[in-house]
Amino acid sequence: MTNLWKSTATTLEMIKWEHSIFALPFALTGAVLAAGGWPTGRVLLLIVACMVSARSAAMAFNRLADADLDAANPRTKMRAIPAGALGRGFVGGFTLFMVLVFLACCALLNRMTLELAPIVLIVVLGYSYMKRVTRWSHVVLGLALGIAPTAAWVAVRGSLDPRIIVLTAAVLFWVAGFDVLYACQDFAHDRSVGLFSVPAAFGMETAFTMARTMHVAALILLLWLVKLFALGPVAWVGLAIVAALLIYEHAIVSPTDLRRMNAAFFTLNGVIAVVFFLAFAGDVLLRR
Repeated sequence: MTNLWKSTATTLEMIKWEHSIFALPFALTGAVLAAGGWPTGRVLLLIVACMVSARSAAMAFNRLADADLDAANPRTKMRAIPAGALGRGFVGGFTLFMVLVFLACCALLNRMTLELAPIVLIVVLGYSYMKRVTRWSHVVLGLALGIAPTAAWVAVRGSLDPRIIVLTAAVLFWVAGFDVLYACQDFAHDRSVGLFSVPAAFGMETAFTMARTMHVAALILLLWLVKLFALGPVAWVGLAIVAALLIYEHAIVSPTDLRRMNAAFFTLNGVIAVVFFLAFAGDVLLRR
């Protein structure tokens, strides 16, 4: 039992479960927009459980799929599996358990949520193999997180509204942009071993330009979202703060200086997600 708890704790540390904050605020915003306020406590709890279990399954599967690649990369060779802190069998079992939790929570929500669950799993698990076959794996990762608000909408309403897909597209470009920046750290390694990424394909300078373009696209889509849902001044202020944070994110890293990449990737993106939720969902809640 002690070894089980130790391995579970190591797995949770490996997958950085606390980074669910990247996608969870967007899922909650989708739920609030769908309900025109807070959904019921039961639905809200199930949405959170779906989010955390799906992300946990995806991250554990990613570490399992990439174990050999991580072992060959100086930046990642001390991750739990290549370092020998976790066995592949345990991580595989953890992944399966999280998939089953996700499916069970989907079944408790509504029929459409359960019917679409396999598509979600294909996207979030399939991402792990994308960098072996396409330089656009960043976009697939963006879709994996961008699904969250649309999935939450379906969880609340049991139907789909095209307006919420605009938020999915905005999250897709936001995530893809910062993943392109993050991949710059492995630029030389990816080229040397034949892995695909935007930096490896086009070079660092072009990668930074493409990341900026993706983030501009995300902001334009968020502007459209404000119009589609007739949101008010709180959402506009939040959008201005998000834009300022994205500008700062790009200001603290450059193709020749990646030292603050972790601050840009983890800290700032977590803040952006929370600010977005407080502003957009807060606007809906305050106007009820």
